[in-house]
Amino acid sequence: MMLMNKVALITGASRGIGKEIALKFAQNGAHIIFFYKNNAALAHGTAKEIQKLGRKVLPIQVDVSDYASVSEAREIIRRHFDGIDILVNNAGLFQDSLFVNMSQEQWNTVIHVNLTGTFHCTRIFVDELFQSRGGGCVINMASIAGIYGNIGQTNYSASKSGIIGFTKALAKEVASKNIRVNAIAPGFIETGIWDGLPDHILEKALKKIALKRVGTAADVANVALFLASDYAGYITGQVIDVDGGIGLSVL
Repeated sequence: MMLMNKVALITGASRGIGKEIALKFAQNGAHIIFFYKNNAALAHGTAKEIQKLGRKVLPIQVDVSDYASVSEAREIIRRHFDGIDILVNNAGLFQDSLFVNMSQEQWNTVIHVNLTGTFHCTRIFVDELFQSRGGGCVINMASIAGIYGNIGQTNYSASKSGIIGFTKALAKEVASKNIRVNAIAPGFIETGIWDGLPDHILEKALKKIALKRVGTAADVANVALFLASDYAGYITGQVIDVDGGIGLSVL
């Protein structure tokens, strides 16, 4: 198993990509701590799936945009685990609007959760990673929107671009402590946001994707597993696009 007895903290892992990463890590021997914001029933369902894999699991309700909330979670974790080895900053949201119609609340909410939440979790848990057996690992969830931008997503694109810069700068700072920091930039991934989309919108998106299919949460989780493992032991400060080749369409 690639992550045997490692302890992984994953934010926003009660569903979607975060859940898939949690399950993939557990299948490969990791014990899982995960944050969720609201849906306790969904979170406990995910926890049960992890327990069935024979791994320890600790779900905690946390608002990553609130520094105090994340700090309180650290104290809870310390009562159950000696430390963490892997941090996956996955929690995020979007509130789309054309820029001329975007409210200050829409801007602030997305930046505070996506970018500031990544800062909060990394800042609070970086000391735990310093003590990790064999070196720590941070994986940040960016997006192709942070690379290319996207209409109606100036707030989301800015937050994800910020995560990319954060990843590269932090990688330089903590490399001497044997901590690797990388990011994943998913493209169009099949999650709940695709439910109910008109066929013509989906077809338009697929035309831009070289592999001619929408990605899955498993596609992203597989890359996260690689980055968290010793197979990526000489990789840091990188952004891995998981987009089916959509970036090729700009050439």
